[in-house]
Amino acid sequence: MVKVAVVGAGVSGLSSLKCCDEGLEPICFERSDDIGGLWRFTETAGDGKTRAYRSVMTNTSKEMSCYSDFPFQEDYSNYMNQAKFWEYLHAYTEHFDLLKYVRFRTTVCSIIKHPDFFATGQWVVVTESEGNRETTVFDAVMICTGLFLNALLPLESFPGIKKFQGQVLHSQEYRIPEDFHGKRILVIGTGNTGGDVAVELGRVAARVFLSTRHGTWIISRLSHDGYPLDMMLTTRFRHLIRWLLPSAIWNRMMEKQLNRWFNHENYGLRRCKGQKLKLMVNDELPSSILCGTVTVKVKVQEFTETSAVFEDGTVEDVNVVIFATGYTSSFPYLEEPTQSLCRQKIFLHKYVFPSNLEKSTLALIGHVHLSGSILTATELQARWVTRVFKGLCEIPPPSTLMASAAKKEQLIQRGVLQDPNTERLDYITYMDELARSLGAKPNILLLFLKDPKLGLKVFFGPCSPYQYRLTGPGKWDGARKAILTQWDRVLKPLRTRLAPEPPSPPSTSKCLKVWGPPILLAAAAGVLICKFSFLLGISRIGLKEKSSAFLVSVMRW
Repeated sequence: MVKVAVVGAGVSGLSSLKCCDEGLEPICFERSDDIGGLWRFTETAGDGKTRAYRSVMTNTSKEMSCYSDFPFQEDYSNYMNQAKFWEYLHAYTEHFDLLKYVRFRTTVCSIIKHPDFFATGQWVVVTESEGNRETTVFDAVMICTGLFLNALLPLESFPGIKKFQGQVLHSQEYRIPEDFHGKRILVIGTGNTGGDVAVELGRVAARVFLSTRHGTWIISRLSHDGYPLDMMLTTRFRHLIRWLLPSAIWNRMMEKQLNRWFNHENYGLRRCKGQKLKLMVNDELPSSILCGTVTVKVKVQEFTETSAVFEDGTVEDVNVVIFATGYTSSFPYLEEPTQSLCRQKIFLHKYVFPSNLEKSTLALIGHVHLSGSILTATELQARWVTRVFKGLCEIPPPSTLMASAAKKEQLIQRGVLQDPNTERLDYITYMDELARSLGAKPNILLLFLKDPKLGLKVFFGPCSPYQYRLTGPGKWDGARKAILTQWDRVLKPLRTRLAPEPPSPPSTSKCLKVWGPPILLAAAAGVLICKFSFLLGISRIGLKEKSSAFLVSVMRW
């Protein structure tokens, strides 16, 4: 029996425990007294642990962010608050009887290689619980502490912050808005958390300023039809179109789409020219800016004792500064050089296995930035990792991995590749890459031939996590039904009042059976025209513009 140490009982740790099936014996070490990680709400934040604030909502819908063999109940709302999502995690834990593997109030002190690691791949894990230390030898380790462990508080980048007499905190410490009633607040950072905190504080504070260096694009949770946006956008068909189009044209199309909701330039949010496409999920920020409860400001130049001076020369008196500046990865219990390599994603094979280890017995689960749900990615990572531990999947030797990482590092320095430490990976690309290594990637062509109805749903419909349970190791018999009924679960919590003729969800069965092939041919033709016109340098109002407009209409359809 292979003994596996699992560090953390959050969303990553729970999926890792569940994937440690036959042949693996897991023990999970959780330093708090309950599961859920950052999704567990507490009234105070003095312990330094990252917790969700009470009003937080999921940014991905339930069908796109569930464990692939455990759908949310159909009456759950499509986007959930902290309490409801935490309830789901408890239901998952109970259903698969995972609590028996968890040791609560236990801190991992160190994870070091066993003296004969080169031969056995074993690790010596030292833990502490209620003042008692214990040393255990494990055959493998899964680190599931996630991306939001250590708050990034870049005080050195803000001159004068040390002499500022008001309250300074990181968004990690934020819990409820009532503590900030009547105050003048500056929120620094336009990630999802910065937008949420600014909007909520705008209801109780005297003034709220939202400072951004480069701006951001705002997207709603709703699509133009009112369905969850991520279900409409995260499709294999759209992914194919994006892959075929030049990135400059794609970004231009996306900017035009995003500005159809509201003009970002008028609201002071438009990204600076040359900056990469950055998105914030927020349904209320534009309204808050319009109503004056949130004011967008440029980058802070310096602080005085009672105010903030911005780069445009304006000065605002503030009482509170909240840094919504993200988090950093930290693995203090690991030895060098593994600890340093784990902080650099470029040295993690598929963002999971450190490249320098002679034996692939240490894995990082959930330490990746994605354009979609991190929960579904952690589960797929865990499914692959546990098969590597069993010897059923192989990865290249460390010499090959380190050489590959060194080449990527050079390409990043030259600007050819994006830095994985700062950029979000494309969801479908990364999930398919993991599934291919696992042997669970769905064969779309084969699905069209054997099960056309399912094939249409998989290709044109949402790339929901159930797709990675249709075949291969871990195949789930309920995956097909879950895919065919996913729109029913979307509509269930919405149709709480009987209406005479309720709208139908996007129907692949009725429309795409007839129009699917013509759409593909037309889209391919549009792409060829687009690429050809791009090479010839046709004017902005020429064929390139028309083909781009056509593709936008295809994706909206």
